[in-house]
Amino acid sequence: GPRTRTMPPSPSRRDRTRALIARPFAHRGLHGAGVLENSRAAFRAAIDAGHGIELDVQAAQFSEPIVFHDYELGRLTAQNGPVSELAIGALEQIQLRGTDECIPTLEAILSLIGGRAPLLIEVKSKNPAYHQLCYGIDSLLRQYSGPVGVMSFNPRVGHWFAKHAPDVLRGLVVTEEGRPQRGRLKRWLSLNWSKADFLAYDIRDLPSRFVDAARAKGMKVGTWTVRTDAQRATAAAHADQIIFEVPA
Repeated sequence: GPRTRTMPPSPSRRDRTRALIARPFAHRGLHGAGVLENSRAAFRAAIDAGHGIELDVQAAQFSEPIVFHDYELGRLTAQNGPVSELAIGALEQIQLRGTDECIPTLEAILSLIGGRAPLLIEVKSKNPAYHQLCYGIDSLLRQYSGPVGVMSFNPRVGHWFAKHAPDVLRGLVVTEEGRPQRGRLKRWLSLNWSKADFLAYDIRDLPSRFVDAARAKGMKVGTWTVRTDAQRATAAAHADQIIFEVPA
């Protein structure tokens, strides 16, 4: 493989990463059958089932951290328009479609979880002011005790945490988008820049030469979104943990 200057994480970080990913993660909480993704009900269900929790955080207006996957409101609420144009207080009043609950803030969800489940926070960083969102997330994590990792497709997010909040475990989210060779060097550069402790890899890309090489260096790998028995088998052979959804 390519020569790389990636420093393996320190032993303590490796142990913390291993502990963080010891159980399967429910993708956006344990949802389905009337329970909506990234909702309080989905997070409670994951905790009750003994799973880890993966959730999405993006910037509301003024870069405040809100738990919601889409950049637009339309799929999951009766409102339309970009999440980033509304203040966090306004978003908190918007009902999630078909439920009696509203869009949650990261602060509320950290309080709900309270360290009862390992947590992976995927940082959605479309906004160029991603560092302000990282700052907001870090401010909340400083008050939080419990296993947690912060991950993103954007390697700058990991880099920000390495520089400003080095204790927080960092992950790089990767999809090869059907181009295993073309992006290989870019993936190594992203991994170096993100200073990641773990990878979160698209199950559709496994097995992957890149993943095999990273694991050979001691990198832990979670894979998303695992929905079928065939994908579970692939994950068992080529990754360390799954981020899963229960098939409808």
